[in-house]
Order: sequence, then structure tokens, then C-alpha cells
Amino acid sequence: MLTDILLSEGEHIEDLGEGVHLLVSKSHTFGTDALLLNSFAYVKAGDKAFDLGTGCGIIPFLWLRDKKAQKYRGAAEIQSNACIQFKKSQKMNNDDSIKLFEGDLKDKNLITQREYFDVVTMNPPYKAENSGIKNGDESAKLARHEIACNIDDITECAARILRFGGRLCICHRPERLSDAIFSMKKNGIEPKRMRFVQKNGESAPWLVLIDGRKGGASGLRVEKPLLMQTSLGEPTDEILKITEKYRKI
Repeated sequence: MLTDILLSEGEHIEDLGEGVHLLVSKSHTFGTDALLLNSFAYVKAGDKAFDLGTGCGIIPFLWLRDKKAQKYRGAAEIQSNACIQFKKSQKMNNDDSIKLFEGDLKDKNLITQREYFDVVTMNPPYKAENSGIKNGDESAKLARHEIACNIDDITECAARILRFGGRLCICHRPERLSDAIFSMKKNGIEPKRMRFVQKNGESAPWLVLIDGRKGGASGLRVEKPLLMQTSLGEPTDEILKITEKYRKI
């Protein structure tokens, strides 16, 4: 099926391991944060899971690779060029198990399931709409800045489609932590687990992973930091384990 895919300019194929491939482009690709979020979310084989703002589809295609969320795999994306790219990846993998919803997650009629999913994930835009220098590429603007949606839109959508006791797992920049926690709590999602990601033991965190439970009682567990590198600058054992299948390309 790989040879049947007509690649557009700037597109290439990434081997995720276990025979699963993903089409990426300059506009819609993925980074380490998506791999870390997927690992942190602990999606199980029997879960019904949904990825908001999926972009190239890295997280649901990792579920496909690892045989997770076998009851239901869903994803939503607002950008039509990303959806076209996503569908090419489905064809490439001869897979129709991931249900793609094209549209705005703020549209309450986009995702028809209500109070249904066990886990919702999202790697959100990190920058507020009015902060920082916006990249000239429109796709990059939407991915990095809260233009199409903000943290409140994300938590409101998650609260609609999660079952009681279901989990919302996101990653964000540490400077946006208070915004994320406030928004979750406002929408009935209680932050229950949090982990900071650091380059090494001496550096400040560059990412925070948050797991909130719909209808959960108060009580937040802060896990030990996830270190990317050892004191010698080598990847830690945990990072190697998270990336091992992808690293085999």
C-alpha cells in the first residue's frame, strides 16, 4: 500500500514500528511531546478513546500500532489539508478503524457521542492568541497559537464527550499550567495526575503532562519528573522505552 500513495510536495512517510506508517509534512508533523503524551495517557486495549486536534494523526496511529482503544478510536481536526493527509495514512495502513471528524471542536454537533469516551487526549496550541510571534504559515499558526480553539474550548468539548470518570490527558507548557488547571476544574474535570518533563536533572521543565478525571474528587498527585537525558547527555532508559518502536526506523 505504501507504493500506492501519491506524495505531495514536502510529504514523507515515517515508520512508527510494528508495520504502521504515518504520512507527515512540513505543515502537519509531530514532535517528542506527542510521544510523551501518548505514553502518559495510558490508553488501554478496551478503552474508547478520542484525540482532539489530531493534526497528522500521530496519537491515534500509535493506538493502532499498539492495539489500544480497540472499542473505539476517534479523532477530530479542523484543517482540511491535515484531514487529507490523515486519510492518506489510513489508506497506506489499509485501516478504517479510526473515525475522523473534520470540523471545529467548538461545534457541539461535530462529535455525536455524548458522555461516551474513556479517554480524550489533546496536544493543544501552547501559545495564547495574542502572545509571541506568529509563524507566517497558516497551519503553523493554528497549531501553535490559540486561534481556532483555546484551553477552555478543549476542556468544554472533553467534558461533553467523556463518560463520568473518563479522563482528559493533555500536555502544555509549564507557564500555562494555571490556565489548564483552572479550565479543567471549571468544566468539571478534576486534575488528578501531573508530571513535568525536563531535559535533565539540572534543567527547568519544558513540558507538563496533566491527567484529569471527569467528576473526580479533589487530590492531585505530582509524579517524579520525566528526564529526557542522563548526566552524560544520553537518552534515559524511560525515553528509550517510550520511543523504542519508533526508533527502529
